[in-house]
Amino acid sequence: MKKVIELIRVSTEGQAATDRASIPAQRAVNRRTCAQYGLEIIRSISIEDVSGACVLLAPEMQQLIEAMRSPDVHGVVAREFSRLMRPENFEDFALLQVFVDSRTVLYLPEGPLDLNSKTGRLMGTIRAAIAGMERTEILERVWSAKEEKRRRGELAQSHIVLPFAVGYDESRGFYYKPEAERVREAFRLFLAGNQSYGQLAKLVGVTSRGMHLIMRNPIWTGWRVIDKKRDSSAAGRYSNANGRQADRRKIARAPEEIIRTKVIQEPLISDEEFQSVQKIMNLKQARHWRTQPDLERRFTYNGFLTCAVCGQIVHTALARRDYYACKGRRTEHVCSTRYMAREKLEERLDSMFAEQLTRAAFLENCIEQLSSHRQQDDSTVRIRRLTAEVNSLREKRNRILEAFFDGNISREEQKSRLEAIDKDIRRAQDLLTRTNPPSSANLQSLVESFAPLVEWRYWTRDQKRLVLAALIPDIRVADYKIAALGIDPTVFSNQNTRTDMDSWPQPA
Repeated sequence: MKKVIELIRVSTEGQAATDRASIPAQRAVNRRTCAQYGLEIIRSISIEDVSGACVLLAPEMQQLIEAMRSPDVHGVVAREFSRLMRPENFEDFALLQVFVDSRTVLYLPEGPLDLNSKTGRLMGTIRAAIAGMERTEILERVWSAKEEKRRRGELAQSHIVLPFAVGYDESRGFYYKPEAERVREAFRLFLAGNQSYGQLAKLVGVTSRGMHLIMRNPIWTGWRVIDKKRDSSAAGRYSNANGRQADRRKIARAPEEIIRTKVIQEPLISDEEFQSVQKIMNLKQARHWRTQPDLERRFTYNGFLTCAVCGQIVHTALARRDYYACKGRRTEHVCSTRYMAREKLEERLDSMFAEQLTRAAFLENCIEQLSSHRQQDDSTVRIRRLTAEVNSLREKRNRILEAFFDGNISREEQKSRLEAIDKDIRRAQDLLTRTNPPSSANLQSLVESFAPLVEWRYWTRDQKRLVLAALIPDIRVADYKIAALGIDPTVFSNQNTRTDMDSWPQPA
């Protein structure tokens, strides 16, 4: 019998739930295909919560590609071509080349598809294009149905999109929840002169940014205005981890696409009050110091400094001249670190970046430290162990399903067993996600990264901050002394945990 790998894919977590029949149905069809063509399944790969346009990003698909290179693997069996892929752009067609290079045959219920033959190559390309077109048509149909519901004043998505303190059910439609009274009080206080988003946010129980968005929403006047939509193009898709389903970027709707519907007849706020609040908010935004075109940003290292004494963030401050000041000293009064003049401290920091970080001895010491960490790092072993655990649990899950289909266990026993195994799988996958692989930084990569810093003193503030945002340094300073400079080995990725925001407003 010819050895094949079984491929099962569902696009959403809901389709993979134990009460849904999508995965069992795919497995049953694959078993019939194997019986028809004399195939033996030696491995089953199940991909869940992955769209057909993102299969190449899924680690399970990479495992399939790796397994296909084995000379023992003759083919891949799937219920239909769309389980393999639904290409969104031409880069996705690279998966077909893997079948050609490995001389792997794709087995479908209607027959084998050998992409090495002329007919198979033509049919494979056509089937892939049709699968991609079907995906586009499905999205268009779903979008059209949702748009119609929005125009009728109905909720077209899940309740997670509802604004704060707004509910919805099919019988009542949209309605205000009891906590909406806190929003009414926030509007009243704002018009009465309390225009601090932070203070109003504490009253309502949200963040300052959330309070700003709440007060901009016309839902409080009874009107639902939808002026944004998700970008359905390939460029609008977020690059999600492991190919899992993610949201798409929001873009502004064209004027003719904006939907305005009266959904609540008794508004929480009158139109006059709402418009008055919007005018005040617009004025506040226009006069904010960050929006001033002539704003001079003088501090270079703000956002990247930490107090070496108490561990608090170092803010910027103005006291007749520019200073860097520890938060523990300035606001909490628990640190003894002095205020540090901007010019003096930045001169020393510039010297560190231009001279110390480019010395050979410093780079060699970094390599020694990285090598030491790698020797002590057991993340590779943990990743291998957790991956094996997940694979073992999935195989156990498949055996339970097979036992249920063969009538050896009842539905209740199957459900209880699967719930326990799914819980263990989620736990192992969560640990696997949080386990970082060891850094592979070497001397060459460090030299290439730090060599341009020789001319650090001659760079502009914006140029320096671009590099700081990429390095994500944790610079420990106190009383003009640079105690430590921490740079995570994962600096050579594009992760960033800091923002380019000044801590204090421009002085009057």
